[in-house]
Amino acid sequence: MASRHLARVRAMQALYAHQFQTDIDPLELLEDDLKNEPSDNIDVELSKDLLKGQKKHLEEIDKIITVAAPEWPIEKINAVDLAVLRIAIYELLFLKSTPPKVAIDEAVEVAKQFGGENSHRFVNGVLGTIYRQSPRYEQETTDNKKES
Repeated sequence: MASRHLARVRAMQALYAHQFQTDIDPLELLEDDLKNEPSDNIDVELSKDLLKGQKKHLEEIDKIITVAAPEWPIEKINAVDLAVLRIAIYELLFLKSTPPKVAIDEAVEVAKQFGGENSHRFVNGVLGTIYRQSPRYEQETTDNKKES
């Protein structure tokens, strides 16, 4: 597995654990995880950036999820799916260094690996909706038309 994929997995796992251990910061959970299971093949800085960024934008991210998946209130979304979505939405909309399709594909893979039977479809659908409504999509569409 690539170090950036593992970084996303570890960030998701820390965020998932935080949903059940709300008194412990997700960054602390990540640090503990890395102490117990160290890996030389992980982009630790990316994991930390993903956790810090989603925390900073959590209120906005949750509103975005609510709009993109109105039939699924936040409290009804599977805990793994919610952690995957929060990390991916931060990466998709706020972390400009990751291409949107990479952020979506990675989130779908993490959902397949850790979520339920239909998690990857749910995550893909929500992120696809969010991306198509984002300024990044509009910019890419405009850029692609100019190149044609």
